[in-house]
Amino acid sequence: MEYVYGALLLHKTGQAITETNLKKVIEATGKQADESKVKVLVTSLKDVDIDKELETASLAVPATATTTTEEKKEEKKEEKVSEAAEGLSSLFG
Repeated sequence: MEYVYGALLLHKTGQAITETNLKKVIEATGKQADESKVKVLVTSLKDVDIDKELETASLAVPATATTTTEEKKEEKKEEKVSEAAEGLSSLFG
């Protein structure tokens, strides 16, 4: 993800998304830049209109995923309670 964030930062500041610039951004964080990841990302973004992609990006997806995770947690809690009750009822017949 740091490579994508670096590319977005370069785009936001109006700088070209090149291998050299992206390496500089990654290395500024104190991490060693992976050459293959840098090349793949720069090549992938070559003909992409980032502004257009950001406009059409859906922000509702993470909210839906959070709701689903919360529902699963509630279901697990309910299952644990019912399993515990079943175990106790077998002791007292």
